[in-house]
Amino acid sequence: MPASYGKKNGVWYASPGNQGWGSGAGPGRLGRKPSVTEVDNMPSGSLKPSAGRVIRIINSHDHSVQCRVLLNLRTSQPFEEVLEDLGQVLKMIGAKKMYTSNGQEVRSFSQLRNEFAEVETFYLSNTPSLPVGALGPGVIPPSPGRRSRSRLGGSVPDDLSKTTARQRARSKSRPRVLYAPENELVRASSDYPLLDAMKEEPTRITIRGLRRTFYPPLHHPPIDNAPPDKKLSLFWVHGYRGIDSKRNLWVLPSGELLYYVAAVAVLYDREEDAQRHYTGHTEDIMCMEVHPSRELVGSGQRAGRDRKSQAHVRIWSTESLQTLYVFGMGELDSGVIAVAFSQLNGGSYILAVDAGRESILSVWQWQWGHLLGKVATLQEGIWGATFHPLDDNLLITHGRGHLAFWHRRKDGFFEKTDIIKPPSRTFVTCVQFEPDGDVITADSDGFITIYSVDADGAYFVRMEFEAHNKAISCLVMLSEGTLISGGEKDRKIAAWDSLQNYKRITDIKLPESAGGVRSIYPQRPGRNDGNIYVGTTRNNILEGSLQRRFNQVIFGHGKHLWALAAHPDDEVFATGGHDKYVALWRRQKLIWTTSVGYEIIALAFHPYGAALAAGSSEGHLIVINAENGATMLTIRVCGSPLNAVEFNQVGDMIAIGSQNGSIYLFRVSRDGFSYKKINKIRGSQPLTHLDWSSEGNFLQSVTVDFDLLFWDVKSLSPEKSPIAMKDVKWLTSNSTVGFLVAGLWNNRYYPAPSNTIITTTARTAAQDLVAAGDADGYLRLFRYPCITPRAEFTEAKVYSGTLACVKFLYGNHSLVTVGGTDASLMIWELTEE
Repeated sequence: MPASYGKKNGVWYASPGNQGWGSGAGPGRLGRKPSVTEVDNMPSGSLKPSAGRVIRIINSHDHSVQCRVLLNLRTSQPFEEVLEDLGQVLKMIGAKKMYTSNGQEVRSFSQLRNEFAEVETFYLSNTPSLPVGALGPGVIPPSPGRRSRSRLGGSVPDDLSKTTARQRARSKSRPRVLYAPENELVRASSDYPLLDAMKEEPTRITIRGLRRTFYPPLHHPPIDNAPPDKKLSLFWVHGYRGIDSKRNLWVLPSGELLYYVAAVAVLYDREEDAQRHYTGHTEDIMCMEVHPSRELVGSGQRAGRDRKSQAHVRIWSTESLQTLYVFGMGELDSGVIAVAFSQLNGGSYILAVDAGRESILSVWQWQWGHLLGKVATLQEGIWGATFHPLDDNLLITHGRGHLAFWHRRKDGFFEKTDIIKPPSRTFVTCVQFEPDGDVITADSDGFITIYSVDADGAYFVRMEFEAHNKAISCLVMLSEGTLISGGEKDRKIAAWDSLQNYKRITDIKLPESAGGVRSIYPQRPGRNDGNIYVGTTRNNILEGSLQRRFNQVIFGHGKHLWALAAHPDDEVFATGGHDKYVALWRRQKLIWTTSVGYEIIALAFHPYGAALAAGSSEGHLIVINAENGATMLTIRVCGSPLNAVEFNQVGDMIAIGSQNGSIYLFRVSRDGFSYKKINKIRGSQPLTHLDWSSEGNFLQSVTVDFDLLFWDVKSLSPEKSPIAMKDVKWLTSNSTVGFLVAGLWNNRYYPAPSNTIITTTARTAAQDLVAAGDADGYLRLFRYPCITPRAEFTEAKVYSGTLACVKFLYGNHSLVTVGGTDASLMIWELTEE
């Protein structure tokens, strides 16, 4: 398709097709001109001369450089500036003159509309006068004083006029070339049909209401919209969700640990060092409970944006991982904040508390999907709910200023008894029971309270004592009558003898690096060996007892996780998070962790693999020894976050993209351990992703507004012509926008409404597959290149929030994803379809 020239916001654009500005929309208003196809298909004479016209322009110094463009003849831009812009299309600096094929100079739009209305081909020159022979042998430029008054160009020979007319008639069906010199088309690779190369048109996508255009390279693999021949299979989940959840750690009869991360329930066998995963949920799991048989699990999820991801509860088998029952679709609002099974009747009932405004408490006979009753608690800040162990019709809810008993009558209605009278500042964080049914509660002030019932059935405070400094996060009653409490703030685990009026037995304090206590569960339920698992607020799981120190079983980043880098020649990868830790992993094995003192938001391996460069949110570049995690160097680059860090192919330069819009360049030596600042390329828009060109002369970057920018490393300046960069080969595919990944946006197969925002991309070394993550937590695998919105894919939905980064591991058999807020880290295997 020809180029279109027009003025927008005072800047000239050589934009494709016809995104024209100011035609038919009134003075000063944006309007849409007909596309080139519409112009070609109009009946002869129906197109007004002033509406624009298609011409061929040729470089007078090199006739092999030429192309067809669509000129907007209604623009207010000076004609001289239009010539300069046309010269950029022909790779000619400072074009000053335009001539017809017989040497007549064109000085204005008026001449193009009137005098040279039937002339199709024009020559551009960047010299004050056209040299003799520039238009071919025998054509002599006229003197400056001569001007033809003939509409047909005066001295145009008859045979030339006939040739031009034949060319114009034939051009209506001839495929157009976008800015591609015809001599290059003649030399097109035999791998791709010449006709396909000539038909290539720019791609336009809409992101957040703004239209963006990307230009096709002259040669690229043919478009294949079929889904890839690989599928995504979840292999391993690192970490544990303790940062913002509650009771979420169990031990199954098989000895497996059960917990959840994002939308995945993880069953981890420590002895076999193996994981199984339940992936039936479509959004993040908010709560979970194990059935009294310990063979079934009930789990509730938050609500998503489409019908398939409504809030609901799933009952599934821990043995087969099969979903047995699903209920609550359409009944539950924004999410499920608590689930619990009844005890006396073998777990036939299950309760669910909705996260909506009314905090509706519902009871279900889950085997039949029957709703037995529901009530609006109208309580803000409900933290949990449970059945009383001695009465299946008595339910307890607790939370901020709230502890209430709900008795379900046979008619389905509920009678409420407030144990804590409102208003109250007490935040009841957890509930346990004594064997005789007395209620034990813990609160955010660090107190444990025991409630008994009198002869009239009224509850009263039997005992209250301070157990921890500030919030208590969990209570566990062991079989021998020992109560274990865990402190979220003081990081202490304490044991109390319930048979001796809750006398303190002992306590132990977790190290600061582990975080506070989130959840506790006995390692061997029913045994009195005192060994427990502890889930912490920094997303770790520890094992030990109050008589010995605790060891780390599972490491997870404790805060937002954004940074990820894959090793260049080994199945090793590194992660960095807001918890100021950098970790190195080999698939499911943690190799080392190191605290670097800064929040890490970007990572990159040196091409030799010995050094790891990390960018911080405070503008520091930290260089780490990848062998042992030692910090080798810390450089203050600027005062803004360093969002992207990338080495060039040979490893002698590093580019750092900053939130302030500039790119900082450093010379690198000693295998990635020595850095010297060269300069910076100034920009204005915050940058999120970077790619080096294969030869190392250019960079491309993506801004927070999804603009694709190009940078010349040698001249230290932005490259303002995207057309000139269309054939550059890029070393990586971190940039989320561009012609070869345009099919990731506005894809017709995405869930409606299709306003998907692509947040991360990665390409295989073989350049046959591309992985993309979006702001809704989808991971998708496409064939590469992915050019059209009809491209099919395979996908997995395991996050509710943003999928922050994706990378293929060495060998391209696996890929790694990190989620942002819950610090989830997952490894996926690519298996045959």
